[in-house]
Amino acid sequence: MTGAPRPFHVMTKPIGPICNLDCKYCFYLEKEKMLQADALAPRTTWQMSDDVLEAYIKQYIASQPTPEVTFAWQGGEPTLLGVRFFKRVRELQQRYADARPIQNAIQTNGTLLDDEWCEFLAKERFLVGISIDGPARFHDSYRVDKQQKPTFDAVMHGLELLKLYNVEFNTLTVVNRVNAADPLAVYQFLKETGSGFIQFIPLVERYYKPSSNPGNGLIQIDLAPPPRHASVESEVTEWSVLPDQFGQFLVTIFNEWVRNDVGAVFVQLFDSALGTWLGEGASLCVFAETCGSALAMEQSGDVYSCDHFVYPDYRLGNIQQTDLADLARCKAQQDFGREKQTTLPRYCRECSVRFACNGECPKHRFLKTPEGEFGLNYLCAGYKSFFTHIDPYMRNMAALLKQGRAPSEIMGSFRKTPSSIKAAHVGRNDSCPCGSGQKYKKCCLLRSR
Repeated sequence: MTGAPRPFHVMTKPIGPICNLDCKYCFYLEKEKMLQADALAPRTTWQMSDDVLEAYIKQYIASQPTPEVTFAWQGGEPTLLGVRFFKRVRELQQRYADARPIQNAIQTNGTLLDDEWCEFLAKERFLVGISIDGPARFHDSYRVDKQQKPTFDAVMHGLELLKLYNVEFNTLTVVNRVNAADPLAVYQFLKETGSGFIQFIPLVERYYKPSSNPGNGLIQIDLAPPPRHASVESEVTEWSVLPDQFGQFLVTIFNEWVRNDVGAVFVQLFDSALGTWLGEGASLCVFAETCGSALAMEQSGDVYSCDHFVYPDYRLGNIQQTDLADLARCKAQQDFGREKQTTLPRYCRECSVRFACNGECPKHRFLKTPEGEFGLNYLCAGYKSFFTHIDPYMRNMAALLKQGRAPSEIMGSFRKTPSSIKAAHVGRNDSCPCGSGQKYKKCCLLRSR
């Protein structure tokens, strides 16, 4: 290795894929079968051992060339491990921190949170990510427990406890075929929960077609792995969001946000896009030109190229045999990261919004382009409509920032009344006088109706 070491991120699974819920769309529950079959001996517990935990914390802190180190804990459901496990985490972090500040983020379904948990999370200043898919009618469509009962009320109870104890939290919403039908209901609900930082994750999963499932007799994976080539036939699951539907979901929420919530509500995808328009690059790996800096580690200490690529072909090694920094910077991982760019089809390379999208996540690249080249992203149509739509707004906000002004000033351009717009005698295809950069018919004319 040459040059200064670059930081990398690890999504840590201290209890592997084990969860107390049975979300119908969850791609990670199936990992229990794969990881069990891949184990050297029958597994008696899924909890990360103290030896692995200590090795991980020591190596991860040592590997980060940053003044502050952030750990991310996920699952499965990490709160199944109990507060005691994470007290041990903090003991080890303090032992190896060498005076550097340590931050922790934990992603949870929220159903197991109680006073003990919230007291600990508040004391240790954990950032908590709550998985919630909108109002009950949407959330309970897929997010059910092992008895197939709805979980919305339990999640909301946990969220209220977090607020009671002043625990910092954000929300993660999986955008699926059901909740994508009413984007404003989802967005308004998330704001009402008090979430000031909102993440939207598009749900795209595939089944193998029975004739092409390459089961080896040892394990049977129900969902298709990320594509490497076009030979594996698959079909998108019935809960996956549709491409145009996802694009409209983002556009609708963006229109509400850019008029009313800039600077008050942070939507991860919008923030990342603004960074791109500023020329700083995307903060989200899915929109970066290359990837490879966001790894996943299972409770066994096995490290994989990415959370969405936890399959045997993408196992880099184990931290008890090879140092984590060496795994993160090995040739296999470097090749994995570069492939995102080198396998981009010509159709994408010539696209007008390629700079903002970069083909999105390789996990979703299983379609063929109009010219028949493999590797087009399933969500291409949705992203193209979204990034095209936000272009004038992003240019406006980027210009404000470069002038040392707040991007929230853009909201002032939307405060013209419908009557003042009409009085201007603007043609339907003229630029809207509100300054949005859109045509009048696609902007204030719609709002005046």
